[in-house]
Amino acid sequence: MIEMQNVSKVFRTEVVQTHALRDLTLKVEAGEFVAITGHSGSGKTTFLNVAGLLEELDGGRYTFDGQDVSRLTDNQRSRIRNEKIGFIFQGFNLIPDLNIYHNIEAPLHYRRMPGAERHRRITAALQRVGLTTRMKHIPSQLSGGQQQRVAIARAICGDPRVILADEPTGNLDTTMSDQIMDLLMEINAAGTTILMVTHNPELAQRVHRQLHIVDGKIDQIHHFKPVQPLPAVKSAAV
Repeated sequence: MIEMQNVSKVFRTEVVQTHALRDLTLKVEAGEFVAITGHSGSGKTTFLNVAGLLEELDGGRYTFDGQDVSRLTDNQRSRIRNEKIGFIFQGFNLIPDLNIYHNIEAPLHYRRMPGAERHRRITAALQRVGLTTRMKHIPSQLSGGQQQRVAIARAICGDPRVILADEPTGNLDTTMSDQIMDLLMEINAAGTTILMVTHNPELAQRVHRQLHIVDGKIDQIHHFKPVQPLPAVKSAAV
């Protein structure tokens, strides 16, 4: 699903160069749930941004879902992001003036998806995260855990091949963190590949593999459980 070979990313200013990723090499199989750990500034978020085609790499090769995406144009990257990648952020990134239904609907507009199909997907996604009765609420009317569930519904609504989650439980208490992790594991069990940045060691041990990044390189790899075969039929609802 994801394969990087000697990937590097450098941030430059007039006076300094920061090597965020250094010859990073890894392979993530379809259906894996991988945790990315490391100290602040180690390159975790940069890795996730490169994996999600939000940042261009400066060296190496990146293959996503069988396609070399190392040197795509902005439009080509945007299309892949919209059709194959779901994002979940620590700060939820919901539009404050839109209700929950329209927050989830926003990415689907870029696909020029018919209204009936959008409605079907949004309803199914909200049902999956247990928020069907809140679809007309705005984000400020929801708890942090509920807002993160909305963000997950938005991510899965497009039926992505991969979900990239950057500290999805970072703003939540322990109970809410466990519930969000349970939901992500359920989504992964249905066949969606997930890469999750986390500082929580307990959550990191619930996945298939943990990759520990130090100074832009993978320093350690821990295996916790084998990847289960993908389901024979994946629901097209969400």
